[in-house]
Amino acid sequence: MRQFADSGAILEWYLSVGVDEVIGDAAIDRFEASKQQNPRPAAPVPAQRAPASAAAPTLGLLGAKRPAAAPAAAAPNDAAVVASAREIAADCPDIASLEAAIRAFDGCPLKPGAMNTVIADGVAGAELMLIGEAPGADEDRLGRPFVGRAGQLLDRMLKAIGRDRARDAYIANILFWRPPGNRKPDPVETATCKPFVERLIELSKPKVIVLLGATPASTLLGTSEGITRLRGRWHDWGGIPAMPTFHPAYLLRQPEAKRDAWRDLLAVKLQLEA
Repeated sequence: MRQFADSGAILEWYLSVGVDEVIGDAAIDRFEASKQQNPRPAAPVPAQRAPASAAAPTLGLLGAKRPAAAPAAAAPNDAAVVASAREIAADCPDIASLEAAIRAFDGCPLKPGAMNTVIADGVAGAELMLIGEAPGADEDRLGRPFVGRAGQLLDRMLKAIGRDRARDAYIANILFWRPPGNRKPDPVETATCKPFVERLIELSKPKVIVLLGATPASTLLGTSEGITRLRGRWHDWGGIPAMPTFHPAYLLRQPEAKRDAWRDLLAVKLQLEA
């Protein structure tokens, strides 16, 4: 073995070959230590069959799984809250009293976690009314709908058909409070806010309604069809023509869908000018 003049040179040589710690004078059998630390697992115990009465997916024709059972209906207290919202909304003779009623309403489970109640923006009574899904982080912070990136795109979309929210458009959402993490609204939340939204439309009396996304379209049109099937076709809401189209937030994620949204906007423009 190569001889070194001092212990410092020996340490340098150890480091050069990868030795960076001293364990002991005696050699250690790492394989045996590994066996002791990680013994071979015992043979798995066969799982017991669940009794026939246990919940399990039943099989239909040709062994296909049947759909899962439908979710339980809304609890009685949820139905009572919705009925209360409907009664309160119906008693509001104008938009100012309706907005005050919405701000005072505590029946929606989203309200305690929101910073602001976000109702509407633009000109109440305008010919064009647009309804989105729910406030996002920017909307919750500022208390106005469609003020983030999606709102900026919506403003450009309106400008393309000669409209402006500050002059001749009225914008609202199905929900007045932000869902946590911008998640999709659940049926109880939409059902609770729906009476107020419907009353807002009745009092605004728009000539045309644009439904921005699947949630406002399914909620107000009472359908389970997706927005891709609904968009591009006129629907009726209480005698008012309603056009479902893609939400601006979706268009930011899927720019190729802007072509279809532009066609929808052109149809809205023609309807407003008719």
